[in-house]
Amino acid sequence: MILLARHGETDDNAPPRRVQGRLDPPLNERGREQAHALAREVADGHEVAKLWVSNQRRARETAAIVGTAIGLEAEVDERFAEADWGRWQGQLVDDIERDEPELWAAFLSSRPDFRFPGGESLEEHIARTWAALDDVARGPLPALVVCHGGTIRCALARTHPDGIAGIGPYRIANGALIALP
Repeated sequence: MILLARHGETDDNAPPRRVQGRLDPPLNERGREQAHALAREVADGHEVAKLWVSNQRRARETAAIVGTAIGLEAEVDERFAEADWGRWQGQLVDDIERDEPELWAAFLSSRPDFRFPGGESLEEHIARTWAALDDVARGPLPALVVCHGGTIRCALARTHPDGIAGIGPYRIANGALIALP
């Protein structure tokens, strides 16, 4: 079994939401509380043989808290990083929706060929996520991967009948724990 967890909250996740992508903000106080709650959930309800983490700070901070609770050190794999959102990184979501409504609507449609302006396509994000998950599946299992909302959606797209288009609108809460089907 592979479990996926989203990192705790950062100031950019809190309203008004700012696109993080490859930006590297730390967890805020609420995010650290979410990471501790995630750590308790994992320690109390799941056996984990291997802990994996994205290379981004918010995920590494979350994984360090979980790892302390379960006695594992996380292995970093940059393929679990959030999508490169290009020039949208650092912008407020409300501003993007207002200034580029057609492009924002294209993103929300979650077509695999959608490319963030100046960044990565959803198809590229899916491919690297699935490649990393194939490596995780080789064991040891069960494994926990601490990563990002977009990365989790890409992972779940593998088993959804409609692919990423069926998963795209699904919002992954900070600190959420999800079993990969």
